Order: sequence, then C-alpha cells, then structure tokens
Amino acid sequence: MGNRINKKLNEDGKLLSIYFTAGYPKLGDTVEIIQQLEKNGVDIIEIGLPFSDPLADGPTIQQSSTAALKNGMTTEILFDQLKDIRKSVSIPLIIMGYFNPMLQYGVDAFCKKCQEIGVDGLIIPDLPVDVYHEEYQETFEKYGLINVFLITPQTSEKRIRFIDSVSNGFIYMVSSASVTGAQSGFGDEQQAYFQRIADMKLKNPQIVGFGISNSETFEQATKSAKGAIIGSAFIKHLNGHGVDGIDKFIETIR
Repeated sequence: MGNRINKKLNEDGKLLSIYFTAGYPKLGDTVEIIQQLEKNGVDIIEIGLPFSDPLADGPTIQQSSTAALKNGMTTEILFDQLKDIRKSVSIPLIIMGYFNPMLQYGVDAFCKKCQEIGVDGLIIPDLPVDVYHEEYQETFEKYGLINVFLITPQTSEKRIRFIDSVSNGFIYMVSSASVTGAQSGFGDEQQAYFQRIADMKLKNPQIVGFGISNSETFEQATKSAKGAIIGSAFIKHLNGHGVDGIDKFIETIR
C-alpha cells in the first residue's frame, strides 16, 4: 500500500493526530493550520468538514462547526482550499465528516476529488461498516482511500472483528461512550477497555480519540494504542491563541 497513512503507522513511536474544523476560526485558515501542524511535528491531520447536525461532537467541536458554517464553509470550498495542499505538505490527511454532505456531492465524485487532492482517508461516523462494505468499499478502494471506523467500549467483540477485517488503516478507538471533549484523565474502566482491545491483537493498529487534552492523557491513551487524536483541546487553543499559537499547544502534548 502506498498510502501515507499506512507508511506513518509503520513508523516507530506513538502518533499524534490533530483534529480541527475546516473554516474555523476563519474561513481561510485551513491551509495555514495544516502547514503549521506539519511544521510542529504532528503525524496525522483530521480535517473536520462541518455539518449542521453533528451526532457525537461535544460542545467545543459543535460550536466550531456552527461558526465554520456561518463563515461559509462548504464541501466545494474545502476542496478548493486543499487543491494545492500537496505542493506544501506531505503529512497524511484525513477528512472527517458526516455522510450526508458526501451523498449530496456524490460518493464517487467525492472520493475522486479526494484522490486528486491527495487526501489519504475518510472518517464518517454515521456510515455503518456493513453499508460501507456492501455499497461503497469498492469506490473508496478504487480511489486509494482508507476508511476509518469508530469503536466504543460498547462495541461487541464480533463487530470489532468485522470492522478489523474490513479496515486497512487504523481503528478509531473512542475512549468513552459519551460525546467528544477533553477530560482530565482516564479512570480504571477506560484503562481496562484500552487493555481489552490491545489483547484482541487486531490486525489494524488503534488510535484513541475523545478526552485527550495534555501530555498526561496522551501518555495514558497511547500506553497500549499506536496513537491518540486531539480535537476539542486544540480547538479551544485556537479560540484563545489563533493560528499563531499552534507550536505552543503541540509542545504541551509532547
């Protein structure tokens, strides 16, 4: 697989992935944020495509989504902003969004556009793995896209095994069953869940998301997983410091 995500997953060490909402704080910030994150040693970037009805997003990400939509962010504008992104960065890029905007754009057209731009993968929380497997997997693979599925502490072992068999990148391991947001630390229950998944010896590495906000939670989450994703805490930092303060934020994690 020539995919940048797979290459990154094969590297030694723990991976730091950062999520941000496209079009926030300002509509034109997308490219600058991506460049700054790469410059500061982030491993994978998740670009959130804002949607008006987010299911699993905590208040911070919801608020950034609403603001980005008010700023005028759309699928077309995001694709336009990213059209030359591979001239300046080589970091793996994932678009995270809901299935509705993708359907409206046309799934084939959306995937084709991702390939043209150099997007490596997608995370679509409301696209069930069975539907993906039956109806869309061929399309994603035709355009070299990795699709990343979420599992939670409530996901059954059978379903996790099925997700593992359909996936060819990493599994997004949701740390808690609630909505996203930064927590101060993970309790015994969370740690036991991380360990239980590690003991399943899945073929796809896991990256933990939800509740990671500082070096302590990053360390806890990556004890048995390959990496961790930070979203809400990064967006809060952007609120306070704007695009210029990105280096300071990354320093607090690593």
